[in-house]
Amino acid sequence: MAKDIKSGKGAREEVAAPEFIEKVVHINRCAKVVKGGRRFTFSALVVLGDGKGLVGVGFGKAKEVPDCIKKATERARKNMSTVCLKDNTIPHEVIGAFDGGKVLLRPAAPGTGVIAGGGVRAVLEAAGVKDVLSKSLGSNNDSAMVNATLRALHQLRTAEAISALRS
Repeated sequence: MAKDIKSGKGAREEVAAPEFIEKVVHINRCAKVVKGGRRFTFSALVVLGDGKGLVGVGFGKAKEVPDCIKKATERARKNMSTVCLKDNTIPHEVIGAFDGGKVLLRPAAPGTGVIAGGGVRAVLEAAGVKDVLSKSLGSNNDSAMVNATLRALHQLRTAEAISALRS
């Protein structure tokens, strides 16, 4: 245990970890009927991002709500990936699909804000997008919408990246 020089008390040294934006998108309660009554379990869908283009999603299950949120956060941290952003918006219009859900994302003028709802908003805010227009098509299942938004964000390319691929 390292000693804190200023206070003289024993304290742990804190490693400067990046601050993440954690959004709990959905918590589901599932019941199993047993002899004595019902036994409940919980599952949580969590989106984690740094607000600068790094975003991940995790799904956790446990018998208590805090435990399932903790599991989902750990899985989201392991599944983080970067997305291309242009200032506070996205470089171009894109459609992402997953299962029955489709998400249309369009870049917006500065000051527009995030025009999205539910899981789509959580992913965009965690990724650091400030101005975007979105439309949810198909399913409104939280898991499908979050994963469709992630797929849409992974399709994004900047103009410089596209020109480098072509030449």
